[in-house]
Amino acid sequence: MTNNNREDLPGMHPSPNIQEAPDIYEIENIAADPDGLLEKAMYTLALWNDKVVLDLGAGTGFHLPRFHSLARHVIAVEPHSPSRLRAMARVAKLGLGRVSVMHGSAERLLLPDASIDIVHARFAYFFPPHCEPGLIELARIIRPGGTAFIIDNDWEHGTFASWLKRHPWHRAVDSKKVEYFWHMHGFTLQRIASEWSFNRRADLEAVIRTEFPDQLAEQIISEHQGTRIEYHYCLYYRHY
Repeated sequence: MTNNNREDLPGMHPSPNIQEAPDIYEIENIAADPDGLLEKAMYTLALWNDKVVLDLGAGTGFHLPRFHSLARHVIAVEPHSPSRLRAMARVAKLGLGRVSVMHGSAERLLLPDASIDIVHARFAYFFPPHCEPGLIELARIIRPGGTAFIIDNDWEHGTFASWLKRHPWHRAVDSKKVEYFWHMHGFTLQRIASEWSFNRRADLEAVIRTEFPDQLAEQIISEHQGTRIEYHYCLYYRHY
């Protein structure tokens, strides 16, 4: 039987926070890394001026305008159809004339060999140890001299990491093994100490409720005061 929704791409997995609560995830994106430390670190490592950038697992396209301002062209690949439609609507609303939004997954990129200069994947697909097929695709589509950036949580540092350690699925994550996985695949780790900064307390609470199970979310909300959270990232990068 044919799946007309085409949501059966290899390697695709659900992202409940963005797919089930996209408006709240938009608030989370606005609050995250307000000083742009991640983008500054990436730009120091690999300029994307006049380059072709792939935003892999682009979701609703929040980061597309940032790359579009300097890149020659930005390609957004997103397997989840409702998220992809939101990304297309964002591109149209903002008039991002050098952005293409495509269906695909990390394991099946409908792109030519050696066609991409910079790859940006933020909390999308690349969760070791079962993401080797996507890494093979990266090696195929990145031009010699290109760079891949993989952004994940820092599981060891910051307030948010201390909350993650209380999450039921934390026991499945061994941060040392994750870091070793990326090292063995030629990636270098740079830690970024940043934060979430919300305009309203209600926004912070709404985001926490999308990120954690109900009981744990309410415990965290009762314990944490204010509208800012210490949030650290792991930026993995590789020059090809």
